[in-house]
Amino acid sequence: MFNLSDNVVIIVVSVVAIAIILWGYNRAKPYGEIGILAWLQSLALMTPWLVFFALLTLGIYVNLIGVIFLLVLSAGTYIYLGTLIRNKAKEQIKSNIDNIFKANLNSESDSDNNDKKETEDQEKNNLSLEKQEDEDVKESNFTPVKLAQLEPEFNPIQEEDLKEIKTIFGIDTFFAIDTIPYQEGVIFKGNLRGEAEYSHRHLTEKLTEKFGDKYRLFLVETPEEKPVVIILPSANDPKPLTLAQKNLALVLFLATIFTSMEAIALLLGFDLVGSWNRYPEVLPLTGGLWFILLAHEIAHRIIAERNKVKVSLPFFLPSLQIGSFGAITRFESLIPNRSVLFDVAFAGPAAGFVVSLGILLLGFILSAPNSSFEIPTSFFRGSILVGGLAKLFFQSGLEADTIGVHPFTILGWLGLVITAINLLPAGQLDGGRIIQAIYGRKTCRRTTVGTLIILGIVSIFNPVNSLPFYWAIIILFLQRDLERPSLNELTEPDDSRAGWGLFLIFLSLTTLIPITPSLASRLGIGLL
Repeated sequence: MFNLSDNVVIIVVSVVAIAIILWGYNRAKPYGEIGILAWLQSLALMTPWLVFFALLTLGIYVNLIGVIFLLVLSAGTYIYLGTLIRNKAKEQIKSNIDNIFKANLNSESDSDNNDKKETEDQEKNNLSLEKQEDEDVKESNFTPVKLAQLEPEFNPIQEEDLKEIKTIFGIDTFFAIDTIPYQEGVIFKGNLRGEAEYSHRHLTEKLTEKFGDKYRLFLVETPEEKPVVIILPSANDPKPLTLAQKNLALVLFLATIFTSMEAIALLLGFDLVGSWNRYPEVLPLTGGLWFILLAHEIAHRIIAERNKVKVSLPFFLPSLQIGSFGAITRFESLIPNRSVLFDVAFAGPAAGFVVSLGILLLGFILSAPNSSFEIPTSFFRGSILVGGLAKLFFQSGLEADTIGVHPFTILGWLGLVITAINLLPAGQLDGGRIIQAIYGRKTCRRTTVGTLIILGIVSIFNPVNSLPFYWAIIILFLQRDLERPSLNELTEPDDSRAGWGLFLIFLSLTTLIPITPSLASRLGIGLL
């Protein structure tokens, strides 16, 4: 039977899942058939896991063959829908090209006989357009005063440069109406006339032709959700680490090596500080833990280099409880767009999850009843994901008080926890960057506050486990600020990225959320 707490959890999770699905549909609907197909693709990606954990919540577990079948079916559906999307996109592109070609032919034919009339009409249209732009600005209440109140009243860009910068705008990209001083640059407000990606690329090319590497062009939204162009000197670009910062990174790296060895030693049942002669015993598992940490950081760096983005040396965060909290990295160059921000942020935890999950499953496979490393079966109540997978492998063996497992089981679990806490949707954590890339800065600010509140509540009601408290402090003092805006902040990542991002955050939550006692009883985890 379900108790009250179980019913509340099931209802809340169901409502959230339905809300996410409906939100995705509403977000995809304006894009027509391709948008709906992309939404179905994201749904196909998430459905097997939603089914698995829904059944798990009801006390029904699917065996390993069933899980593999669901994953294969999901992958096949995902690939099939992806093929449909590509075919539809090709059809649309071909149709657009044909229409443009026909329009050009008609235009050229008419221009041979009506050059003078067309010139006069164009002048009238331009005058009408300028008048309409002025009316749009009045209606939007997007006045210079609102932005000027938030920024310093100075504009160090030279007048000659400012006049040249104004010439890059046009009615086919961004129709600039007014300028406002902003930090060491200037804001151009007006109306976006072309698609954001095209307009940003075209304006940036023109700016580079005139000034080389002197200025940077940002296409962003104001709090009133109006597009504006911001021009800043390249001197404001992110700076590489100083020598002092590199030395700090080295110190933290060495400290994390020690804490990871000490955490493994405690896992094996002794204190390394008091028994240094036993350090060879911790080296294999410590190496495995560092394999997970480095896989995470190397994945970040590979994707960053592929997108010509520079990232700093990692600042590893030592922890005596789990060896390490992971690492903090910062961008040392500007980010082209939100899709690149997503790709770099996603790559690290995705690699961490794949490696950690592989080690965990290998640990399950290598575990045997006579394994020398025994843990209480109630240990598996600490994670929905790990507990559910353990049930697939150990079956009724989890009903005993203890169970013999291979050390890789705990090592993989540690890797999952380290990866999961870095996926919390806050600030400049990987999870925060993913949320910022998908939903924008406003939503990321809200999730950051919500994450800090939840960590604070968990710390109060579970004072024995200090991990949430420590992590809340780290976020509050080191990682609460959002990532700086991308050069093109308006173009959103596609729905496939959104689906993968939500799936990864979903996995992190199932790693961190424990199994309720009543659910553990129904599943037979640690009954005796």
